[in-house]
Amino acid sequence: MRWDVVVNNLQYFLLGAWPNGELGGLAMTILLAVGGIFGAFWLGLVVGLFRMSRSGWLRWSAFVYIEIIRGTPLLMVIFWFYFLAPALLGHSLPGSYSALCALIVFTSAYIAEIVRAGVISLPKGQMEAARSTGLTRGQAMRHVILPQALFNMIPSFVNQFVSLTKDTSLAFIIGVNELTKTATQVNNRTMNAPTEIFIAIALLYFVICYVLTAFSRRLEKKLARYQARGR
Repeated sequence: MRWDVVVNNLQYFLLGAWPNGELGGLAMTILLAVGGIFGAFWLGLVVGLFRMSRSGWLRWSAFVYIEIIRGTPLLMVIFWFYFLAPALLGHSLPGSYSALCALIVFTSAYIAEIVRAGVISLPKGQMEAARSTGLTRGQAMRHVILPQALFNMIPSFVNQFVSLTKDTSLAFIIGVNELTKTATQVNNRTMNAPTEIFIAIALLYFVICYVLTAFSRRLEKKLARYQARGR
């Protein structure tokens, strides 16, 4: 086993060519994952609320958006942003920006459905009770319905965000120097330790996903204690 190849290239796996060159490796994967999670959550929340809107055009616009994105492979969405965005914007986008936009748009469609499912799973009496106190529908949704629904959505959110983290590996197809790309570069340069290289990369992905899952479990417990005190 040639683990010395992994040890000798560990800094490249973690940071790419930084500080003497472009940031890459695990650091780029984490940036894509964090940016994708943040953007997808807020965009998905808005689209999910539009999906339940009383306005017909908002509801159908959200429905079309969700169905088109969910029916399209992520790799194709990445190509959309990488190849079509320059034609629409008049200038090219860096590969990392194209990949980040694709991850946000793709994941937001699934987050929107999680939001919709979480809201409609609550008893209908919750909205009626909130409205009876004088709150508008929007206020009732913001202050009463969403706080309860979001707590129930945490496991589904985490599963989707773990998938997004693993999906960042597809960014290598457009040349983004994330973790999978750096592993491929090192493997092509050395040609004598592919098993060790990709085992090491798999372990790094596992660590990221495990940390995210552990954080969500801790958050669930804190929220459960907070709700228990509220009762």
